[in-house]
Amino acid sequence: MSMIVSSIGQGLLWAILGIALFLTFRILDFPDMTVEGTFPLGAATAVTAIANGVNPYLATLLAFVTGAAAGLITGLLYTKGKIPILLAGILVMTACLSVNLRIMGSANVSLLGKKTIFLSHFLESLPKYFDSVFIGLVVIVIVTVLLILFLQTNLGQAFIVTGDNKIMARSIGINTDNMTMMGLMVSNGLIGMGGALIAQNNGYADVNMGIGIIVIALASIIIGEVVFGELTLNQRLVAVTLGSILYRFVLLIVLQLGFSTNDLNLLSAIILAVCLMLPQLSKFLHLNHVLQKGVAKYDED
Repeated sequence: MSMIVSSIGQGLLWAILGIALFLTFRILDFPDMTVEGTFPLGAATAVTAIANGVNPYLATLLAFVTGAAAGLITGLLYTKGKIPILLAGILVMTACLSVNLRIMGSANVSLLGKKTIFLSHFLESLPKYFDSVFIGLVVIVIVTVLLILFLQTNLGQAFIVTGDNKIMARSIGINTDNMTMMGLMVSNGLIGMGGALIAQNNGYADVNMGIGIIVIALASIIIGEVVFGELTLNQRLVAVTLGSILYRFVLLIVLQLGFSTNDLNLLSAIILAVCLMLPQLSKFLHLNHVLQKGVAKYDED
Protein backbone atom coordinates (compact mmCIF):
# COMPACT_ATOMS: atom_id res chain seq x y z
CA MET A 1 0.00 0.00 0.00
CA SER A 2 2.82 2.40 0.86
CA MET A 3 4.34 1.90 -2.59
CA ILE A 4 1.03 2.79 -4.24
CA VAL A 5 0.69 5.95 -2.14
CA SER A 6 4.30 6.86 -2.93
CA SER A 7 3.64 6.41 -6.67
CA ILE A 8 0.59 8.67 -6.49
CA GLY A 9 2.57 11.32 -4.61
CA GLN A 10 5.44 11.16 -7.10
CA GLY A 11 2.98 11.25 -9.98
CA LEU A 12 1.36 14.43 -8.65
CA LEU A 13 4.71 16.15 -8.11
CA TRP A 14 6.05 15.19 -11.53
CA ALA A 15 2.76 16.18 -13.17
CA ILE A 16 3.83 19.81 -12.72
CA LEU A 17 6.54 19.17 -15.32
CA GLY A 18 4.06 17.49 -17.65
CA ILE A 19 1.66 20.43 -17.51
CA ALA A 20 4.52 22.89 -17.99
CA LEU A 21 5.78 21.04 -21.07
CA PHE A 22 2.22 20.76 -22.37
CA LEU A 23 2.13 24.56 -22.66
CA THR A 24 5.10 24.66 -25.03
CA PHE A 25 5.02 21.24 -26.66
CA ARG A 26 1.27 20.97 -27.36
CA ILE A 27 -0.22 24.48 -27.19
CA LEU A 28 2.70 26.60 -28.42
CA ASP A 29 4.08 23.86 -30.70
CA PHE A 30 7.59 24.62 -29.40
CA PRO A 31 9.92 21.63 -28.73
CA ASP A 32 11.71 23.20 -25.77
CA MET A 33 14.94 21.51 -24.69
CA THR A 34 15.54 24.12 -21.99
CA VAL A 35 13.62 21.96 -19.50
CA GLU A 36 16.58 19.65 -18.90
CA GLY A 37 18.48 22.68 -17.62
CA THR A 38 15.72 24.56 -15.79
CA PHE A 39 14.66 21.53 -13.73
CA PRO A 40 18.03 21.18 -11.93
CA LEU A 41 18.32 25.00 -11.96
CA GLY A 42 15.14 25.28 -9.89
CA ALA A 43 16.33 22.47 -7.61
CA ALA A 44 19.76 24.08 -7.16
CA THR A 45 18.25 27.50 -6.43
CA ALA A 46 15.78 26.22 -3.85
CA VAL A 47 18.13 23.81 -2.08
CA THR A 48 20.97 26.33 -1.86
CA ALA A 49 18.60 28.99 -0.56
CA ILE A 50 17.14 26.64 2.06
CA ALA A 51 20.63 25.49 3.10
CA ASN A 52 21.46 29.15 3.73
CA GLY A 53 18.43 29.74 5.94
CA VAL A 54 15.84 31.02 3.45
CA ASN A 55 12.20 30.12 4.03
CA PRO A 56 11.37 27.02 1.91
CA TYR A 57 8.26 28.66 0.41
CA LEU A 58 10.28 31.69 -0.64
CA ALA A 59 13.02 29.39 -1.95
CA THR A 60 10.44 27.57 -4.11
CA LEU A 61 9.23 30.91 -5.46
CA LEU A 62 12.85 31.83 -6.28
CA ALA A 63 13.13 28.56 -8.20
CA PHE A 64 10.12 29.61 -10.30
CA VAL A 65 11.76 32.98 -11.02
CA THR A 66 15.10 31.47 -12.07
CA GLY A 67 13.33 28.94 -14.29
CA ALA A 68 11.31 31.72 -15.90
CA ALA A 69 14.52 33.70 -16.49
CA ALA A 70 16.04 30.73 -18.33
CA GLY A 71 12.88 30.42 -20.40
CA LEU A 72 13.08 34.12 -21.26
CA ILE A 73 16.66 33.70 -22.50
CA THR A 74 15.59 30.82 -24.74
CA GLY A 75 12.74 32.94 -26.05
CA LEU A 76 15.05 35.86 -26.81
CA LEU A 77 17.55 33.63 -28.60
CA TYR A 78 14.75 32.23 -30.74
CA THR A 79 12.66 35.33 -31.44
CA LYS A 80 15.29 38.08 -31.51
CA GLY A 81 18.48 36.13 -32.24
CA LYS A 82 16.74 33.99 -34.89
CA ILE A 83 18.46 30.86 -33.53
CA PRO A 84 16.59 27.62 -34.43
CA ILE A 85 14.16 26.34 -31.78
CA LEU A 86 16.05 23.22 -30.73
CA LEU A 87 19.44 24.89 -30.75
CA ALA A 88 18.22 27.81 -28.61
CA GLY A 89 16.98 25.38 -25.97
CA ILE A 90 20.15 23.29 -26.09
CA LEU A 91 22.33 26.39 -25.66
CA VAL A 92 20.47 27.49 -22.53
CA MET A 93 20.33 23.92 -21.20
CA THR A 94 24.10 23.62 -21.56
CA ALA A 95 24.69 26.99 -19.92
CA CYS A 96 22.52 25.94 -16.96
CA LEU A 97 24.99 23.17 -16.11
CA SER A 98 27.65 25.73 -15.25
CA VAL A 99 25.15 28.05 -13.58
CA ASN A 100 23.94 25.22 -11.35
CA LEU A 101 27.50 24.46 -10.24
CA ARG A 102 28.01 28.15 -9.50
CA ILE A 103 24.83 28.28 -7.42
CA MET A 104 25.50 25.11 -5.40
CA GLY A 105 29.29 25.35 -5.26
CA SER A 106 29.52 21.56 -5.72
CA ALA A 107 27.93 18.75 -7.71
CA ASN A 108 25.24 18.17 -5.07
CA VAL A 109 23.86 19.76 -1.92
CA SER A 110 22.00 17.95 0.87
CA LEU A 111 19.05 19.24 2.88
CA LEU A 112 19.80 17.00 5.85
CA GLY A 113 18.66 18.77 9.00
CA LYS A 114 17.10 21.67 7.06
CA LYS A 115 13.43 22.64 7.14
CA THR A 116 11.57 22.07 3.87
CA ILE A 117 7.97 22.35 2.72
CA PHE A 118 7.56 18.65 3.49
CA LEU A 119 8.60 19.02 7.15
CA SER A 120 5.72 21.07 8.55
CA HIS A 121 3.98 19.81 11.72
CA PHE A 122 0.79 18.99 9.81
CA LEU A 123 2.54 16.96 7.11
CA GLU A 124 4.67 15.07 9.63
CA SER A 125 1.47 13.93 11.35
CA LEU A 126 0.24 12.28 8.15
CA PRO A 127 0.93 8.60 7.34
CA LYS A 128 4.10 7.79 5.42
CA TYR A 129 4.28 9.23 1.87
CA PHE A 130 1.01 11.15 2.30
CA ASP A 131 3.00 14.38 2.59
CA SER A 132 3.96 14.24 -1.10
CA VAL A 133 0.36 13.35 -2.03
CA PHE A 134 -0.97 16.37 -0.11
CA ILE A 135 1.61 18.87 -1.40
CA GLY A 136 1.41 17.51 -4.94
CA LEU A 137 -2.39 17.63 -4.97
CA VAL A 138 -2.54 21.19 -3.62
CA VAL A 139 0.07 22.51 -6.07
CA ILE A 140 -1.31 20.70 -9.12
CA VAL A 141 -4.88 21.86 -8.41
CA ILE A 142 -3.74 25.48 -8.03
CA VAL A 143 -1.58 25.35 -11.18
CA THR A 144 -4.29 23.63 -13.26
CA VAL A 145 -7.06 26.00 -12.16
CA LEU A 146 -4.91 29.09 -12.79
CA LEU A 147 -3.94 27.85 -16.26
CA ILE A 148 -7.56 27.03 -17.14
CA LEU A 149 -8.63 30.53 -16.07
CA PHE A 150 -5.70 32.09 -17.96
CA LEU A 151 -6.43 30.22 -21.19
CA GLN A 152 -10.00 31.57 -21.14
CA THR A 153 -8.80 35.19 -21.12
CA ASN A 154 -8.07 37.25 -24.25
CA LEU A 155 -4.34 36.90 -23.55
CA GLY A 156 -4.72 33.13 -23.16
CA GLN A 157 -6.67 32.87 -26.41
CA ALA A 158 -3.95 34.88 -28.17
CA PHE A 159 -1.42 32.41 -26.76
CA ILE A 160 -3.40 29.45 -28.13
CA VAL A 161 -3.81 31.08 -31.56
CA THR A 162 -0.04 31.70 -31.70
CA GLY A 163 0.56 27.97 -31.35
CA ASP A 164 -2.16 27.05 -33.85
CA ASN A 165 -1.18 29.41 -36.66
CA LYS A 166 1.45 32.14 -36.27
CA ILE A 167 0.70 33.71 -39.64
CA MET A 168 -2.97 34.11 -38.81
CA ALA A 169 -2.09 35.34 -35.33
CA ARG A 170 0.12 38.09 -36.78
CA SER A 171 -2.59 39.05 -39.27
CA ILE A 172 -5.01 39.85 -36.44
CA GLY A 173 -2.43 41.92 -34.55
CA ILE A 174 -1.02 39.40 -32.06
CA ASN A 175 2.65 39.83 -31.19
CA THR A 176 3.70 36.20 -31.62
CA ASP A 177 7.23 36.84 -30.33
CA ASN A 178 5.86 38.10 -27.02
CA MET A 179 3.45 35.15 -26.80
CA THR A 180 6.32 32.72 -27.40
CA MET A 181 8.50 34.33 -24.73
CA MET A 182 5.61 34.42 -22.27
CA GLY A 183 4.88 30.73 -22.84
CA LEU A 184 8.52 29.77 -22.36
CA MET A 185 8.75 31.84 -19.18
CA VAL A 186 5.63 30.31 -17.62
CA SER A 187 6.56 26.79 -18.71
CA ASN A 188 10.15 26.91 -17.48
CA GLY A 189 9.10 28.74 -14.33
CA LEU A 190 6.77 25.86 -13.49
CA ILE A 191 9.50 23.35 -14.31
CA GLY A 192 11.92 25.20 -12.01
CA MET A 193 9.29 25.11 -9.27
CA GLY A 194 8.75 21.40 -9.91
CA GLY A 195 12.48 20.85 -9.58
CA ALA A 196 12.45 22.71 -6.26
CA LEU A 197 9.59 20.60 -4.88
CA ILE A 198 11.07 17.28 -6.03
CA ALA A 199 14.50 18.23 -4.65
CA GLN A 200 12.94 19.06 -1.28
CA ASN A 201 11.03 15.78 -1.34
CA ASN A 202 14.23 13.87 -2.17
CA GLY A 203 16.30 15.83 0.35
CA TYR A 204 19.03 16.95 -2.04
CA ALA A 205 19.83 18.62 -5.37
CA ASP A 206 22.25 17.27 -7.96
CA VAL A 207 23.55 18.84 -11.16
CA ASN A 208 22.71 15.70 -13.13
CA MET A 209 19.10 15.38 -11.97
CA GLY A 210 17.82 16.98 -15.19
CA ILE A 211 18.96 14.12 -17.45
CA GLY A 212 15.96 12.49 -19.13
CA ILE A 213 13.45 14.95 -17.64
CA ILE A 214 11.93 15.81 -21.01
CA VAL A 215 11.15 12.13 -21.64
CA ILE A 216 9.39 11.80 -18.27
CA ALA A 217 7.33 14.96 -18.88
CA LEU A 218 6.43 13.86 -22.40
CA ALA A 219 5.41 10.44 -21.09
CA SER A 220 2.83 12.10 -18.83
CA ILE A 221 1.38 14.00 -21.79
CA ILE A 222 1.34 11.09 -24.24
CA ILE A 223 -0.04 8.52 -21.77
CA GLY A 224 -2.82 10.94 -20.78
CA GLU A 225 -3.73 11.47 -24.44
CA VAL A 226 -3.57 7.79 -25.36
CA VAL A 227 -5.60 6.56 -22.38
CA PHE A 228 -8.30 9.25 -22.35
CA GLY A 229 -8.58 9.95 -26.10
CA GLU A 230 -10.28 13.05 -27.53
CA LEU A 231 -10.65 15.73 -24.86
CA THR A 232 -11.17 19.48 -24.59
CA LEU A 233 -8.13 21.63 -23.81
CA ASN A 234 -9.08 21.97 -20.13
CA GLN A 235 -9.68 18.24 -19.83
CA ARG A 236 -6.30 17.55 -21.41
CA LEU A 237 -4.60 19.51 -18.62
CA VAL A 238 -6.24 17.18 -16.10
CA ALA A 239 -5.36 14.16 -18.26
CA VAL A 240 -1.67 15.10 -18.05
CA THR A 241 -1.81 14.74 -14.26
CA LEU A 242 -3.58 11.39 -14.51
CA GLY A 243 -1.07 10.33 -17.16
CA SER A 244 1.78 11.19 -14.80
CA ILE A 245 0.28 9.01 -12.07
CA LEU A 246 -0.30 6.14 -14.51
CA TYR A 247 3.29 6.46 -15.69
CA ARG A 248 4.51 6.08 -12.09
CA PHE A 249 2.38 2.95 -11.71
CA VAL A 250 3.89 1.52 -14.89
CA LEU A 251 7.39 2.16 -13.53
CA LEU A 252 6.39 0.57 -10.23
CA ILE A 253 5.19 -2.56 -12.03
CA VAL A 254 8.37 -2.71 -14.10
CA LEU A 255 10.57 -2.40 -11.01
CA GLN A 256 8.55 -5.11 -9.30
CA LEU A 257 9.40 -7.37 -12.24
CA GLY A 258 13.04 -7.17 -11.21
CA PHE A 259 14.50 -4.38 -13.32
CA SER A 260 17.16 -2.13 -11.80
CA THR A 261 16.59 1.55 -10.99
CA ASN A 262 19.59 2.20 -13.27
CA ASP A 263 17.33 1.22 -16.16
CA LEU A 264 14.67 3.88 -15.43
CA ASN A 265 15.73 6.27 -18.20
CA LEU A 266 15.84 3.41 -20.70
CA LEU A 267 12.44 2.16 -19.55
CA SER A 268 11.02 5.68 -19.73
CA ALA A 269 12.19 6.04 -23.33
CA ILE A 270 10.73 2.64 -24.26
CA ILE A 271 7.37 3.43 -22.61
CA LEU A 272 7.19 6.77 -24.41
CA ALA A 273 8.13 5.20 -27.76
CA VAL A 274 5.44 2.53 -27.37
CA CYS A 275 2.81 5.14 -26.48
CA LEU A 276 3.78 7.27 -29.47
CA MET A 277 3.53 4.26 -31.78
CA LEU A 278 0.16 3.05 -30.46
CA PRO A 279 -1.92 4.81 -33.16
CA GLN A 280 0.22 3.24 -35.91
CA LEU A 281 0.20 -0.14 -34.17
CA SER A 282 -3.60 -0.07 -33.89
CA LYS A 283 -3.90 0.76 -37.61
CA PHE A 284 -1.49 -2.04 -38.48
CA LEU A 285 -3.34 -4.56 -36.32
CA HIS A 286 -6.67 -3.46 -37.76
CA LEU A 287 -5.25 -3.91 -41.28
CA ASN A 288 -4.05 -7.42 -40.40
CA HIS A 289 -7.51 -8.21 -39.05
CA VAL A 290 -9.10 -7.06 -42.32
CA LEU A 291 -6.62 -9.10 -44.39
CA GLN A 292 -7.32 -12.20 -42.31
CA LYS A 293 -11.05 -11.77 -42.85
CA GLY A 294 -10.47 -11.35 -46.58
CA VAL A 295 -8.35 -14.50 -46.77
CA ALA A 296 -10.93 -16.49 -44.81
CA LYS A 297 -13.70 -15.31 -47.11
CA TYR A 298 -11.61 -16.23 -50.18
CA ASP A 299 -11.03 -19.74 -48.78
CA GLU A 300 -14.76 -20.19 -48.22
CA ASP A 301 -15.47 -19.23 -51.80
